[in-house]
Amino acid sequence: MQNDFNLQAGLIYVNHAAVAPWPVCTVNAVKQFAAECGEVGSVHYENWLNVEQQLKENLACLINAPSADEIALLKNTSEGLSIIAKGITWQTGDNIVITNEEFPSNFIVWDALRAQGVELRIADIQNTPYPEKAIIQQMDANTRLLSVSAVQYASGLRMNLELLGKACKTYHSLYCVDAIQQIGALQFDVQAMDADFVIADGHKWMLGPEGLALFYCKASRISELQLQQFGWHMVDDLSDFDNMTNWQPASTARRFECGSPNTLATHALHASTGLLLDHGMSKIEAAVLSNVQKLIDLFSAMADIRVLSPTDINRHGGIFTFKKATADNQQLYEYLVKKNVVCAPRGGGIRFSPHYYNQTNEFEQLAEWVENYRSN
Repeated sequence: MQNDFNLQAGLIYVNHAAVAPWPVCTVNAVKQFAAECGEVGSVHYENWLNVEQQLKENLACLINAPSADEIALLKNTSEGLSIIAKGITWQTGDNIVITNEEFPSNFIVWDALRAQGVELRIADIQNTPYPEKAIIQQMDANTRLLSVSAVQYASGLRMNLELLGKACKTYHSLYCVDAIQQIGALQFDVQAMDADFVIADGHKWMLGPEGLALFYCKASRISELQLQQFGWHMVDDLSDFDNMTNWQPASTARRFECGSPNTLATHALHASTGLLLDHGMSKIEAAVLSNVQKLIDLFSAMADIRVLSPTDINRHGGIFTFKKATADNQQLYEYLVKKNVVCAPRGGGIRFSPHYYNQTNEFEQLAEWVENYRSN
């Protein structure tokens, strides 16, 4: 599987929780699409639409959605969250529950609703062995929505999404999952967790480009969200340009796609998701979890290293975050960058996020550099 990529020699890429490199098949798909556009323009536009539909089917498969009709292609996670936030008819006294480890996108969009009389409750899931309990304790009969990241971006904490889904059912709450740090790295079952909404950009673990995201909306919720964006692409019959006065929104999740599709990114993400499905997500997940466990073993053996991310294989995804007590964190990060390591300073430490294709010798090299590093 290492041959899926053609990374620069000497580069150790462990930053898939930020922006992933493209696989060879994705690079080739983009090159071929660009060549086609340069040679014949949109002559094969029908084929482009077929690729778009195949991408939706790939995404539905990756999350075990009942139908590709529940999948929309949006620009990013923030757009998807905004569609939900603006689409729900809020009542004074409603509350939303999130956690104190969320990425800004999953805070700002809900915090902005305070002006409408919506209460934002923030569960403290740090330093507790039962983060789901802390979340559920914030919920009550007025909890309109729970929004949570499947895997927290900094600490790497993986949530028990099925347990949270049951709590939402108990309180008759809507359930929104930001799955950007899970889909493509670990198996994901939207039906098992009974989520109403799932959003995830394609440029991280799904190995695609920036600017294209998965938006899942449960079929029974599609008509409940008030539309905030309008255009030719979201109508029921998008080929009927002459009957605009009688337009109706699509009955599928396509109603959330207001304008022309991002055909270039569609071809890229189609190739990337196809690669993941060809390998099989069970195989991908096993490799990702094994790689993080190798990092945990190597770094836990160092006396001056504190592992900040979970060490229980059932509690982490593809994220490993650590801090070296005897070194300045920023200086250590800059040192690793000079060593051609692609990683990120996050959560008070340094975050490594390897994918399935990373190798043990890379982790051993990282451990050696970190162990031998001394701040100036």
